[in-house]
Amino acid sequence: MNKTIKVGMADANVCRPPDLIATLGLGSCVGVVLYDPVKKIAGLVHVMLPDSTKIINNSNKYKFADTGIVTLIQDMVDIGAIRRNIVAKIAGGAQMFSFVNNLEMMRIGDRNVEATKQKLAELGIPILAEDTGANYGRTIEFNPDTGLLHIKSFGKELLIL
Repeated sequence: MNKTIKVGMADANVCRPPDLIATLGLGSCVGVVLYDPVKKIAGLVHVMLPDSTKIINNSNKYKFADTGIVTLIQDMVDIGAIRRNIVAKIAGGAQMFSFVNNLEMMRIGDRNVEATKQKLAELGIPILAEDTGANYGRTIEFNPDTGLLHIKSFGKELLIL
């Protein structure tokens, strides 16, 4: 009997078949799915902010793109994933509100996506698929058995990557 492991905001978890892993309500946050297709081990981190070095209270490693991705990789390796096999799929990073002036601070969705891509590139992890940006939220569910990411958005067709 499979279960769906839920990942909250600024949190992460890992799973293997037959379980699924999901996170709800990605607005400006980015859901980063890391996956070892050989061992069929998946991890998901719900990134809230791009950079832990810009925040004083940065003890929650999963909250940030720069530390959350690295910590999740270690979590996956700890349960048997092979580091060199890991690939990524990402979703989220929406601009949920429109502002008269597009201050850098308000571009949190874009900045989360940029920081996620930069960290994955630094780590040599290829991004196989993404659904980022725009102005709507997403709920994602990943199946480590099939390697498919299901993305649900209000008023949109189910997207499978």
